[in-house]
Amino acid sequence: MELTLVMRKAITKAQVAKYRKATKSEKAAILDAVCATTGWHRDHARKAMRLLLNPPRPKPAPAPRAPRLTYSEDLISALVQCWAVLDGPCGKRLKASLPHTLDNARRHGHVTISDADAAALLTMSAATMDRRLAPYRQGLIARGTSLTRPGSMLKNSIPLKTWQEWNDTLPGFLEIDLVGHEGGDNNGEFYYSLDAVDVATGWNEVITVRSKGERIVAAGLRELQLRFPFAVLGIHSDNGSEFINHHLAKWCTQQEITFTRGRPSRSNDQAHVEQKNFSIVRRNVGYYRYDNPRELDLLNQLWLAESTIGNLFTANQKLISKTRTGARVTKKHDNGLTPLQRILQDHPDLLDPHDLATLTARRDTTDLWALRDQIHLLQANLVESAKHRTTLTRRAKRNHAYLSRTKMAPHTRANPDESTKRTTRAS
Repeated sequence: MELTLVMRKAITKAQVAKYRKATKSEKAAILDAVCATTGWHRDHARKAMRLLLNPPRPKPAPAPRAPRLTYSEDLISALVQCWAVLDGPCGKRLKASLPHTLDNARRHGHVTISDADAAALLTMSAATMDRRLAPYRQGLIARGTSLTRPGSMLKNSIPLKTWQEWNDTLPGFLEIDLVGHEGGDNNGEFYYSLDAVDVATGWNEVITVRSKGERIVAAGLRELQLRFPFAVLGIHSDNGSEFINHHLAKWCTQQEITFTRGRPSRSNDQAHVEQKNFSIVRRNVGYYRYDNPRELDLLNQLWLAESTIGNLFTANQKLISKTRTGARVTKKHDNGLTPLQRILQDHPDLLDPHDLATLTARRDTTDLWALRDQIHLLQANLVESAKHRTTLTRRAKRNHAYLSRTKMAPHTRANPDESTKRTTRAS
């Protein structure tokens, strides 16, 4: 059996003590024995002995190289301001959103840099943006509670639509969902935010309603229908009773709107709106409880301001292809466009000229920083109102009498002279 490198080193190390004090002829004999045992060349055996006798000193670790920064701190400060006003998108989305955002910041005097510096900032790669913005990113946020309850048997007449059927969708097909603001306690009445997103363009609108009653949800959906700049052709929901009801089905039939639903317990069938539930709703208002009229007004003001930033200034990415190689899935996305840019690029004839002029003027005249300050003020008022709320009294469960054993007869043992079996009646 051929010796391993570890065994050869061990044999050589065992001869070092003899080799140090040996004469010239004895050293030659030791080298001959080592070469015969290990199969090494004589020069290599001699070098191995010398290294064991005089081990080399460890080299000091080289001093870390000073970073060579291409972009000055002034440019990074401008980048941080643009990133913050867009609510902290990733580098790829920020790079796609930066031209309009930086132009807006310079036009309204929030960022003062020269034309050359602005052009240099626009050439920054998405990876560099992520590296330079890493110290400014926030931590994780806790998860919420699902409040979806199964709908009626009407869902048998509403067709299913899975995630595989969203590939070539025209603008106007919306995914909708409700986000509950129960604050961790679903006792009593509290508000819900109705979230709707267009699959083809990413256009997102939100409205807060008083409850998830079918008529209230339908009224909120009619309001959202007017906020989209194009006709609503279809809606897609989960199997909650707030959507799967005769009232909404009748309204969709009258409006000639296609009504579909996802599979039970398959949230990926509504992946687009589920993503917006966190990135838009939860990131803006958190997980507090909202249940009074003042908070309802604040929430709906906030969604109008957020709609301007999200639909006119913040870029989103669309999946181009997905390839599976074994257990690895490789996804490719486009460079990112704002919902308005995506409409103009992919569907140039979709918007009415009046609507197009209105949206373009709204994008060019909006002061992003003033709008973000307005959102911060609304968020501060919502948090302050939520923190001063009194603790709710939890309602008892419907079967609390049985759980507490108050309705059960006390258990008694039979007397020694008492029969434990009933006598049968004589025939």
